[in-house]
Amino acid sequence: MTNNLYLKLEAKINSLPVIFIENDRQEILLQLASIIQEKLNKGEDVNLNFICTHNSRRSQISQIWAAAIVLHFGFDNIRCYSGGTEITAFHPNAIKALEKNGFVFQSESNSSNPHYFVSFSDLLVPLNCFSKVFDDEQNDAKPFVAIITCSDAEANCPFIPDAEKRIAIRYKDPKYADNTPEKEYAYDLCSDTIASEMHFVFSSLKNEMDQQFL
Repeated sequence: MTNNLYLKLEAKINSLPVIFIENDRQEILLQLASIIQEKLNKGEDVNLNFICTHNSRRSQISQIWAAAIVLHFGFDNIRCYSGGTEITAFHPNAIKALEKNGFVFQSESNSSNPHYFVSFSDLLVPLNCFSKVFDDEQNDAKPFVAIITCSDAEANCPFIPDAEKRIAIRYKDPKYADNTPEKEYAYDLCSDTIASEMHFVFSSLKNEMDQQFL
């Protein structure tokens, strides 16, 4: 399959299946895969909105990895978004962890909440990533599947308009390691964990369009 992902990033994605995922965690991820597969089987577009309180770390990392892995597996009708319940900024430690794996970031401004244009393939327009609420106009695809990546958002969002489905896939916040010697390890672990789990989800799907030609 030719997907024109950047070579460093493609190599990283190919290495993800060796990362161990606990059985109980696999069950949660397969619930998400089932939701996606049902829509694919109906020929419907799939909109995934990763939601965390500040839209600064886990939800941004999830959106970006998911978008790249979607391309890796050749799904052209799955779109990935992210948002929060508060607006802060895309955290630089999260950006550094993603850059190490081959994503390319370009910043539009030096504002307190800059927009970053994130590239992972020359085939696609870069993602416009910045901290925003989950229903920001940037997330213009509705309805969507809400994927809650942190417990705070799960508690603070009892109702999310336009969410056709909602599933909690929680990740430990690497924020705990900010300004400590552990920060690089914490953010790399968070990024690798999210990447491996998104790979698990999308690798379990069947592309119905491809099946027609088997």
